[in-house]
Amino acid sequence: MSLAALRGRRILVTGSTGFKGSWLCAWLADLGTEVAGFALPPEPDAPLFDQLKLRSRIRQYDGDLREEDPIHRAVQDFQPELVIHMAAQPLVRRAYALPKQTFDTNIGGAVNLLEAVNAADCVRALVFITSDKCYRNKEWAWGYRENDELGGADPYSASKAAAELVFTAYQESFFIRRAAPLFAATTRAGNVIGGGDFSADRIIPDCIRALSSRTPILLRKPGATRPWQHVLEPLSGYLSLAVKLLDGESEYRGAWNFGPDAENVRPVIEVAEGAVATWGNGKILVEEDLNAPHEANLLMLSSDKAKSNLGWRPRWNFETALNKTVIWYKQVSEGVDPLTITRRQIEEFSAQ
Repeated sequence: MSLAALRGRRILVTGSTGFKGSWLCAWLADLGTEVAGFALPPEPDAPLFDQLKLRSRIRQYDGDLREEDPIHRAVQDFQPELVIHMAAQPLVRRAYALPKQTFDTNIGGAVNLLEAVNAADCVRALVFITSDKCYRNKEWAWGYRENDELGGADPYSASKAAAELVFTAYQESFFIRRAAPLFAATTRAGNVIGGGDFSADRIIPDCIRALSSRTPILLRKPGATRPWQHVLEPLSGYLSLAVKLLDGESEYRGAWNFGPDAENVRPVIEVAEGAVATWGNGKILVEEDLNAPHEANLLMLSSDKAKSNLGWRPRWNFETALNKTVIWYKQVSEGVDPLTITRRQIEEFSAQ
């Protein structure tokens, strides 16, 4: 699907200083949209927003989504046609350490965003991102579909399942009843990888830190499988969905999965091995932590709905996604401008 229809549109992205948010804002800016971001200032371990020079390329509103007034003021000031909600506390292990902060951000923050959107007649479409972990994980060997049971045995997963329920309540109670139509959808994506992610307790950043410092990559659960996909894959799905929602096509409301094909669901050990191969050197050390908090061993999404109804499809397989990711870090370490690499990869992805 062509994204040219987004050119000139006024789009607000929450979570703009995060990993996925920075990639999305960079893509939107190059598409010729009028982009605004709303987020906390970048954390010390999240330099991508600044590396991509986004503060000079978009309008940025600094604010905490846990507070009601700042997001209301940003929406009223910018008057967006489309809102893409990505702001979240996104880390499973941090959620164990900070459960209240996670619930306050992922649920309370979502409520504040939905209130601001509902109060703004200018907003015509909303793409509300949660996570594949919103599904009650039953360790099935097949992908979860959009109408499968929601739930979570850990704070992060529970917060995302709850955010889905809150979204549905606003959709059914307010959005579909508004005088000025608002077309809204929620999206769930698998584990994303890509250049510029430096978060703690994520496999790719952990690999890059180890490779850069010439220390072994430590794996705590080498056999855990995840649906790996490059960050551009779900972002392309969000934007394709946004085009349909902006066109006022009501059948695109509801929930959508954007995950990789089944052959790209791989164990963590293969990610580490691929990173070492692309980097050119490195070692892997397995140190399983028997006292580590629970994390799912197996989780897959079915994207059949997106493929059939939206015309979306994954473009880069596991090997390509991993290669592009590690090359991004390697080239930056060699002095190449991060914005140049990011633009090049977006162009390569869009051309397929």
